[in-house]
Amino acid sequence: MDAGGGGGGGAMSIIGEEAARLWAELPVRVDWASVGAQCAWAASRARAVVVVPAVRLLVFLSLAMTVMILVEKLFVCAVCLAVRALRLGPDRRYRWEPIATGDGGKAAGDEESGDGGGAAKYPMVLVQIPMYNEREVYKLSIGAACALEWPAERFVVQVLDDSTDPVVKDLVEMECNRWMSKGVNIKYEVRGNRKGYKAGALKEGLKHDYVKDCQYIAMFDADFQPESDFLLRTIPFLVHNPEIALVQTRWKFVNSDECLLTRFQEMSLDYHFKYEQEAGSSVYSFFGFNGTAGVWRISAINDAGGWKDRTTVEDMDLAVRAMLKGWKFVYVGDIKVKSELPSTFKAYRFQQHRWSCGPANLFKKMMVEILESKKVSLWSKIHLWYDFFFVGKVAAHTVTFIYYCFAIPVSVLFPEIQIPLWGVVYIPTVITLLKALGTPSSFHLVILWVLFENVMSLHRIKAAVSGLLDAGGRVNEWVVTEKLGDANKTKPSINGSDSVQVIDIKITEPDVKLTEPLVPKLVKRQTRFWERYHCSELFVGTCIILCGCYDVFYAKKGYYIFLFLQGTAFLVTGFGYVGTLPPSTA
Repeated sequence: MDAGGGGGGGAMSIIGEEAARLWAELPVRVDWASVGAQCAWAASRARAVVVVPAVRLLVFLSLAMTVMILVEKLFVCAVCLAVRALRLGPDRRYRWEPIATGDGGKAAGDEESGDGGGAAKYPMVLVQIPMYNEREVYKLSIGAACALEWPAERFVVQVLDDSTDPVVKDLVEMECNRWMSKGVNIKYEVRGNRKGYKAGALKEGLKHDYVKDCQYIAMFDADFQPESDFLLRTIPFLVHNPEIALVQTRWKFVNSDECLLTRFQEMSLDYHFKYEQEAGSSVYSFFGFNGTAGVWRISAINDAGGWKDRTTVEDMDLAVRAMLKGWKFVYVGDIKVKSELPSTFKAYRFQQHRWSCGPANLFKKMMVEILESKKVSLWSKIHLWYDFFFVGKVAAHTVTFIYYCFAIPVSVLFPEIQIPLWGVVYIPTVITLLKALGTPSSFHLVILWVLFENVMSLHRIKAAVSGLLDAGGRVNEWVVTEKLGDANKTKPSINGSDSVQVIDIKITEPDVKLTEPLVPKLVKRQTRFWERYHCSELFVGTCIILCGCYDVFYAKKGYYIFLFLQGTAFLVTGFGYVGTLPPSTA
């Protein structure tokens, strides 16, 4: 064996020496300087023929979409200013009259009316509250719904509990039984699975026999607390205007001052409600249903095909299908419903993924159906297809990141690419100022807000693209927004509408003694690296700051101030210094 092995090694050595000799005798030699020159020439050609034209095209498309967004913002603001100047509120455009009142402002059917015959004038209303492990807020929403001013025999409170935590389920059921013992017609409904998530729960809730007697549905998420006169102010729009399918009210945030993250959300959502929803209601009688704090006509839901779980925005899906059937919507901004904003960055990021991916995915599924609809005008189709979906749900999410976080930083690397001043300064400034009109009290935070919105565009564009392509495992992912029960921190006033909330809070105190607190004491634990930091934000922020440094030392285009600020915003977010720290347990 040793002899054979040695012979094999010698043969290999001879072959290697022969190959080396033949290679040395070849006339061809590698000129590495020439190879380097060829590679440099090829790179230069690729830059001139491919890279620069591609970046220039990207800048052009970004500028075009930015102009589209500017036109849309100007139109929305002009409509809202005209509505306010001419006082064309919903009560002027539609008929609104109180259903019935008794002596002293009491509703007919109250104890003062004796036999309660006046209650027959009130339509039957179903109040739905979908829940999923809402340990911190379930009592507030149930208490507010049960305290609504409406004849007790003319409305049903339906709690749709999809909780997977048995302790939470027991607490919610206990709360429902407590209100039932007080004479409230409340139903506690559970199902065997979470198929369809919220849409599945709402759809299942309509199958119960007692719902057949109801004409309207008031919907509230678990952290929403309507004022006691909510039904008295919304239902008349539906009763006196048979063409109206939905009455949407405005959200009011009880924890907007908790941190910068909640302040930024308040600025974005105030513009959405004060301007976008108002303009859609005034001009087109259509807007996207916000999923809560609204009242639907049940016949309109059935006419539109009912709840569907094909996307994560079942509320918008139903609204679009109802609009294509010819139904009208009305937004009433004077009616405000208290709610809670997510205060942790993780919860907010999951929420924004759902709000960005779902509409894009719905647009893909309905773009042909919108064009083929026979019951709406061409003007309404254009609004729905172009303005509502393309500009509002696709372009607004994609152009923010592509333009401000990619095209502008990359342009400093190419002297051939010059972005006009109006596209870098003037138009973005006007858009920002128009959106800031929603919350004048936070105007001093505009710069920080814009920088943060650009950071969030990284997640929104990923979500929108995945929704358009119907790709990725998170297209139909539903993560319930984390709620911390911050509504408990509000200090109700002693007069006005807030005084009702004092009663609600007192009423919803439990009648039973609990051996353990409802919210367990938080215990700190060691946070893992990938939970504490966000690598995508850190990477993008580093790249933008490097582009800013290149602009300072070489390009001299003057973008470095914006690039340093934007890069820093990405890094601050990436290191987890946005929002409150999420609660953790051992």
